[in-house]
Amino acid sequence: MSKMTFIQKDGSPANVEAPDGLTVLEVARKNNIDLEGACEGSLACSTCHVVVDPQYYDMLPEATEDEEDMLDLAFGLTKTSRLGCQICMVPELDGLKVTIPSSTRNAQS
Repeated sequence: MSKMTFIQKDGSPANVEAPDGLTVLEVARKNNIDLEGACEGSLACSTCHVVVDPQYYDMLPEATEDEEDMLDLAFGLTKTSRLGCQICMVPELDGLKVTIPSSTRNAQS
């Protein structure tokens, strides 16, 4: 089983187990990490926006056009921003580190 670290909104790290096959959003929910995911992972919002540690960013598959469109709506967008619902844990991502931005922008509300 892989492990990953969430840097939470207050700056504190949360080291958790991240079963392969789950998305970062699912891992967050399983571990009571405050990552919103208003659309339940259906790629219809940007509230599960995370900033991926640069060490891991290039290991991820490229973002789809749909994900890029949703990321355009994200608060605090960076060059290593991704949606947590689109990052699926695999053994190669063991040790993944993501930062949860201090705010989200929910266009669904």
